[in-house]
Amino acid sequence: MTKVFIDGSAGTTGLRIYERLGAREDITLLTLSDEKRKDPAARQEMLHTADIAFLCLPDAAAIEAVALAEGSAVSIIDTSTAHRVNPDWVYGFPELTGKRDAVKAAKRIANPGCHASGFVALIAPLVERGLLNKDAALTCTSLTGYSGGGKQMIAQYEAPDRDPLLDAPRVYGLTQQHKHLKEMAAVCGIDNAPVFMPIVAPYYCGMEVSIPLFMGDVNGTKADVVDCYKTYYTNGLVHFVETADEGGFLSAAAFAGRDDMQLTVTGNDERVVLTARFDNLGKGASGAAIQNMNLLLGVDEGTGLNV
Repeated sequence: MTKVFIDGSAGTTGLRIYERLGAREDITLLTLSDEKRKDPAARQEMLHTADIAFLCLPDAAAIEAVALAEGSAVSIIDTSTAHRVNPDWVYGFPELTGKRDAVKAAKRIANPGCHASGFVALIAPLVERGLLNKDAALTCTSLTGYSGGGKQMIAQYEAPDRDPLLDAPRVYGLTQQHKHLKEMAAVCGIDNAPVFMPIVAPYYCGMEVSIPLFMGDVNGTKADVVDCYKTYYTNGLVHFVETADEGGFLSAAAFAGRDDMQLTVTGNDERVVLTARFDNLGKGASGAAIQNMNLLLGVDEGTGLNV
């Protein structure tokens, strides 16, 4: 029986992983009491006992956990930002070329960021196949539910006397220094990070990442872009659909509670919008982490997930 430890199981990502794994009969969950979950010695013991560990921690605590695991045989899946552009870690997006086999053989896996997951899914294949140049100037808008902000933000949005400003969508990342930008550029192999506009809205979960393109900036046609996605995403948890609009709309809540991702291309022969829809806690966090664990275990990557 595979022994699994979630370091940071009290956060939103850790709780979702715990819920998904609770029904599994092929693993044993190792847990710490509330009194010991921040005790370095207790955490170290768990990391050295586990076969697989999820780190659902802030960056500094994730780095500390990796140090605590030194000398053990544990495979680590880190959901923080700390290791996503570290060349010694495998970027855990199995649908990208070569990543599935790399994840299967890895001891250190960096789980993608939520916003970054949608951007990478849309842009990496186009760059890889030459439809977008590496020096392309891109913009990206990402709409997310408030659960992406963690327990503090959830409490703010669910407070009975919440600030009226929370009743409407709010743009953030105003300095263009969002923590996901480095991985977005590095993983896609582009020279410039996009102009990025994340927006948090008053609903719990679900994410919609949109990238507009002038077709004059693409080395091909709209049909070429569509064909790229159709042939690139043939297995895994990312899938392309020709038509997905709901009466002329695309809702960011369409994949709430799910662990897969849907890609669409809308527009015309002059201008298109590339869109990825998924759950910020699903394929954007916990679902992706479990997908990576499944690959390590050699089972179907959708095992235990809502797809």
